[in-house]
Amino acid sequence: MKRVILDQSLVWAQVVDVASEGAFLELSSAAKARIEAANAIVRTVVEKNIRAYGVNTGVGALANTVVAPEQQSALSRNILMSHAVGLGTPLAVSETRAIMVCAINNFAHGYSGLRLELVERLVVLLNAQCTPEVPHQGSVGYLSHMAHIGLVMIGHGYCRLGNERLTSAAALQRLGLEPFVLQAKEGLCLVNGSPCVTGLGCLLVDRARQLMDWADAISAMSFETQRCQIRALHTAPMAMRASPGLKYVAERLNHLLDDSQIMQAAAGRQTQDALSLRSIPHVHGAVRDAWAQVAAVVDQELASVTDNPMVCGTPDAPEIYSQAHAVSASMGLAMDQLGIAMAQLGAISERRIDRMVNPLVSGLPPFLAGESGVESGFMIAQYTAVSLVAHNRRLAAPASLDGGITSGLQEDILCHATPAALKAQRILDNVEHIVAIELLAASQSYDVLNSPLNPAPRTAALHRAFREDIALYADDRPLGEDIGQAAVFIKCNSPDELLSRLGLGYF
Repeated sequence: MKRVILDQSLVWAQVVDVASEGAFLELSSAAKARIEAANAIVRTVVEKNIRAYGVNTGVGALANTVVAPEQQSALSRNILMSHAVGLGTPLAVSETRAIMVCAINNFAHGYSGLRLELVERLVVLLNAQCTPEVPHQGSVGYLSHMAHIGLVMIGHGYCRLGNERLTSAAALQRLGLEPFVLQAKEGLCLVNGSPCVTGLGCLLVDRARQLMDWADAISAMSFETQRCQIRALHTAPMAMRASPGLKYVAERLNHLLDDSQIMQAAAGRQTQDALSLRSIPHVHGAVRDAWAQVAAVVDQELASVTDNPMVCGTPDAPEIYSQAHAVSASMGLAMDQLGIAMAQLGAISERRIDRMVNPLVSGLPPFLAGESGVESGFMIAQYTAVSLVAHNRRLAAPASLDGGITSGLQEDILCHATPAALKAQRILDNVEHIVAIELLAASQSYDVLNSPLNPAPRTAALHRAFREDIALYADDRPLGEDIGQAAVFIKCNSPDELLSRLGLGYF
């Protein structure tokens, strides 16, 4: 079993390892020491009655309301109860797990102030595959999702233990654990910070990476079956643009199309191809550049303290800073950026689908159908792609600009970071299906092209691997089922790993 040791801050790939791949998470001794040191400072604040937000005061607009020592445990408990206001279907297990990992990562910086036992309990739940049930709606930035996770710590709410849905009290009992009675600041710690958007962001970065790899591979298949001009991808013009993403995509396409007899025969067939084909390195490359910026912001967030208030100093000289670190403006902007970039990836994919199915430009049988007129082929699948692209255009409006005023004017600017991540997730869902339609159309194009010339070894290998899952289409079954199956193929496979297993890859 793979293990991830949380010593210094994690990076997004490590969060994915724990959340999606089931790696065990462990706190290093240094991380444990930092958590305990911060808790010691909070105990001093309580004992000396030093004013500190959420420790001995209310929260939000109640920040100036003093809470007596004997009520501070109730304050922590009540914060979880009142903040657990999520609605709608639960987040996926991997999504909730990612949020939990990011919360633990935030606590391990050593500026939160909750007890080590609480952090270790989250680690135990993760490693035992005990996942709180967290409704996906209700957040303008943070708070509500983490509150539902925190409920499990005190024996409330629901969770999944393996494949079984249980009350949290029953799940804790089965694991031999007792619910916690929270102490000062612990309720606020459990709902605070940016773990929600950061956890979702880690998964989105990973998923986008896989989709970009497939988009490159499938676009190479489309480029080949449309018999495009390979000189458009030549290293000489590609070197003239200062974009790492563009150069990377161009290199990938040249690698995928190497030794293609179809490409060799197509040389000089026309002066230049349509932009949706000629500009693959430019558009896919720009998406990759944007992705790299987003991934850097996610890692920056993981390396940041996102708790308010921040507990510093020593027990002898405690320092409490009330600030706004929990406001994740950078993550909201990054999630909006990722959504827009991936929507662009879907938009150019749909244009390539049209090039393949459109009898006015494709040079292939109309709509890639066998018997024109009797069979409609991919005519309406392109409609679906257009619909998804249009939906993405609507979704790409930035959530980070939505604004809003909450908590009696105390929280009078909102960055909607978590909604931006949830919106980007829907965009990726759509792009996954658009790219799946392009994969179906490109594979069908090879079959109806019926050329005596050999395609490139790598594109041919991808075509064969796909045909092992989904047969040639002949209007003999609902095409929507093929689209769904193709999306699963993309989600469950990596083009580079498929080619590597055949000795054909180096990326």
